[in-house]
Amino acid sequence: MERVYNFSAGPSVLPMPVLEKAQKELVNYGSAGMSVMEMSHRSKVYVEIFDNTEARLRKLMNIPDNYKVLFLQGGASMQFAMIPMNLMVNKKADYLNTGEFAGKAIGEAKKYGSVNVVASSEDKKYTYTPEIDPAKFDKNADYFHMTSNNTIFGTKHTEYPTTGAVPLVVDMSSNILSEVYDVSKFGLIYAGAQKNMACAGVTVVIIREDLIERSDDNLALMLSYKVMAEQKSMYNTPPCYSIYIAGLVFEWLLNMGGVPAIQKVNEEKAKILYDYIDESKLFSNPVVKKDRSMMNVPFVTGNTELDDKFIKEAEKAGFVNLKGHRIVGGMRASIYNAMPVEGIKALVGFMKDFEVNNK
Repeated sequence: MERVYNFSAGPSVLPMPVLEKAQKELVNYGSAGMSVMEMSHRSKVYVEIFDNTEARLRKLMNIPDNYKVLFLQGGASMQFAMIPMNLMVNKKADYLNTGEFAGKAIGEAKKYGSVNVVASSEDKKYTYTPEIDPAKFDKNADYFHMTSNNTIFGTKHTEYPTTGAVPLVVDMSSNILSEVYDVSKFGLIYAGAQKNMACAGVTVVIIREDLIERSDDNLALMLSYKVMAEQKSMYNTPPCYSIYIAGLVFEWLLNMGGVPAIQKVNEEKAKILYDYIDESKLFSNPVVKKDRSMMNVPFVTGNTELDDKFIKEAEKAGFVNLKGHRIVGGMRASIYNAMPVEGIKALVGFMKDFEVNNK
């Protein structure tokens, strides 16, 4: 069977060169005589894989020397709890509520301290990013948390608040490495890898060193940034294979020209899809234009039966995982870094034919 165009929101499509290299090295990595899945994480061969993965990410994101890169487990959802557990000193934090995952992060933080919701877009079903009023910031907050890209509802932040001495903490799970960011503006960046970096299993945390010192010694060791930083993410066995795949993805990106190069490709892909949706008489996108995500594009026909028909016919034609999240319904095309321009053009071609046949 030929490969389909996979528009899944995560686990998501991986670059073909990465899959092919992983396939080639699956049984025997280099001269190790074994698979990466079989080797000790303490072995010289694996430590080299690990170090190369971190070095490539540092180069891609231009990560300053005073930041640690951690490869953890538990997904971004674990970070919803780890962040307040480690960073809440005054037991206060500012949060933006811009979607399902931001809401979950708020819910976890409330277990450890007081949460000040600075702004929310819940009133319009998260179809826009709210204005941020600095007057509503808590100057005694331990950190300011926001989600850079809303996977489910298809919104993104184009601007980030100036929070002064309060560290800015950002969940970048669905758009990390898709566009250029100045890491030095953030206190902590975290992202589950299964959308834009690797297969599921590893979560990347990029944290400024001074924040690591906030970790309480009484924390469970597996949930302590300090312990994980001191042990170089190897307090226990890390998600070895996912880290290896991440290293291959980072290598692929570097060979393409890095984040600036893939950003141009992503902008092209998003423009092709949004331009068609905007001119279509059948499909529409509910998101305020200036707040549209470059990674996750929801769209609907306005008729649930027709939506279902589209999803079924699309799957038969080789366009899979286009069903929208159960919360919002409709369709959603997740067009992460590994989705080629050709895939977007093919999808638009199918959408045009469907529109003609379903007037």
